[in-house]
Amino acid sequence: MASDMNDYFNKKKSENNSGFNKSTGGSGGNGGGPKGPKIPEININMGGGKTGLVYFLIAVVLMLVMAKPFTIIEEGQRGILSTNGKYQDMALLPGLHFIVPVIQKVYIVDTKVRIINYASRVEVNTNTGASGIGSKPAVTVLDKRGLPVTIELTVQYRLNSQFAAQTISNWGFSWEDKIINPVVRDVVRNVVGKYDAESLPQKRNVIATEIDKGVRDSVTGLKNSPAILQSVQLREIGLPPKVREQIERVQVAKQEVQKAEQEVQRAKQEALKRAETARGIAQKARIEAQGKADAVTIEANAQAKANLLISKSLTSQLLALEQIKVQGKFNEALRENKDAKIFLTPGGSTPNIWVDTKDVRQRTTAK
Repeated sequence: MASDMNDYFNKKKSENNSGFNKSTGGSGGNGGGPKGPKIPEININMGGGKTGLVYFLIAVVLMLVMAKPFTIIEEGQRGILSTNGKYQDMALLPGLHFIVPVIQKVYIVDTKVRIINYASRVEVNTNTGASGIGSKPAVTVLDKRGLPVTIELTVQYRLNSQFAAQTISNWGFSWEDKIINPVVRDVVRNVVGKYDAESLPQKRNVIATEIDKGVRDSVTGLKNSPAILQSVQLREIGLPPKVREQIERVQVAKQEVQKAEQEVQRAKQEALKRAETARGIAQKARIEAQGKADAVTIEANAQAKANLLISKSLTSQLLALEQIKVQGKFNEALRENKDAKIFLTPGGSTPNIWVDTKDVRQRTTAK
């Protein structure tokens, strides 16, 4: 019995070893029986140590690129460095900056000039976006008497790069909606509310100056001066229809008054022109009359001087000689006209007069 039991166990052991060799592809002794399939061997030698090092470096580079341990900040931007959720006090300047992945993160903020248009007739875009230009509804305010007035503005501003990190830390990335927009609307309401709607167009420049100063003082007066205001331009003042009609009527009346005043001024100028013309004519006549009078006076003076010279030059002998000459002329006339009558003046003070009796008119007059 004992030997039978030993033979049984030896046979079982032999069968088990034979099955193991078949399944593993072993020889199973002297090579008896069919062989099982072979498992392919893997060659872990990758071509030597240098090739493995190259693959390792490539893997490291890929990991760095995927982790992105650096950031590039362009001109007109600043970087807000966050380490485990805490912002660094100083903003990163333009250029290349290295960071620790996962632990640190950089937020890019724009420091270029941005524009907000407060308008009522354009499509409202409350987000400035990449273009830096945004639109918001026009500011509606009440004037001194409670009438609604619409104010359209253009505000130019930019983030103060010196305190960009503090601004983002205090106000968040939506700092524009928390600073610029509320300040502009509050200042416009305070300024416009002091005036009547009718006086707004005439005081446009004054109102624009007050709004600009108010917004500038309010923004720069905040802690760390989060924004730098470039300009606030008043573009349009929208008045109620009744107020506009009243202003138009007043303007028409003023224009008519100005037109009448211009007509009066034109009439005055025409009258002055005619008066000047009349004075010129009268002055000309006076000058001409004075010239004629002066000419007569000069001629009379000359004649008087001539007569004086002549009277001084006359002598009794000269007068006698002249009388003889005249008498000779009468004698010659009598020889030609025997019917002539001669009147002699005694003393020779006046010239002799003779009349031709052949002339009927002279004969009648002589009789």
